[in-house]
Amino acid sequence: MKRSVLCIFMIAFFVLFSSCGNSGRKHKKEKTVEKTSIVNKKKKMDIDLNLSSKTKVMSGTEIFKRYNSAVFMIFTSDGYHTFQGSGFFISSDGIAVSNYHVFKGTSIGLETIKLSSGEQLNVEDIIVKSEDNDFIIFKVATKEGKQFNYIPVASKSPSVGDKVYAIGSPRGLENTFSSGEVSQWRDENLMQISALIDHGSSGGVLINEYGEVVGITSGTFYDGSQANLNYAWSIDVIKPYVTKNH
Repeated sequence: MKRSVLCIFMIAFFVLFSSCGNSGRKHKKEKTVEKTSIVNKKKKMDIDLNLSSKTKVMSGTEIFKRYNSAVFMIFTSDGYHTFQGSGFFISSDGIAVSNYHVFKGTSIGLETIKLSSGEQLNVEDIIVKSEDNDFIIFKVATKEGKQFNYIPVASKSPSVGDKVYAIGSPRGLENTFSSGEVSQWRDENLMQISALIDHGSSGGVLINEYGEVVGITSGTFYDGSQANLNYAWSIDVIKPYVTKNH
């Protein structure tokens, strides 16, 4: 019994302090869900996207070819240091998702989004953010009418053993692709995965074999061993702020 309690404590400790982006910052488990806007704090934005249904199984090659351009690098700064993370689009008009801790403690207006094409953009609006569930939804500033490649949000959560694919930029290696399975659910919205991720992967996308977003890659259960223990937040954490198309 004592050993079980110790194991649970160790897992919780590693989750809190081993995130894969902006790793010098500590996490505080606070219930902080905020709606805001950089441009106009009174402005509220609806997120409109298609919660798709399962169609055909796609290969890893097909998934990467289709969605590589929907994933990007994020560079943030606190005015003294630069941090790097990842993000991805969930709608064609530039609505995107990343981890809250990628932006935490940085200066608004100093963020840079680097697309796989090399184009660099800025953040226009932060729509909603949650420190507790470690996500942020924002809109990228772009020319009116510009369309982005995006990844549809899955309607169902994956099960243990389901195949998943991760795209992110670990240690600045832009849009690295890896694959694995859901190893276990460690909390209602926290998945343990075997797909490889590392520092800089924070905010990257976790995709199921149907080409749908199922998670936001976030960190590793780092304990000094070589065990392949990584985790991602379920995409379900953003669904209360998503308008479903019918």
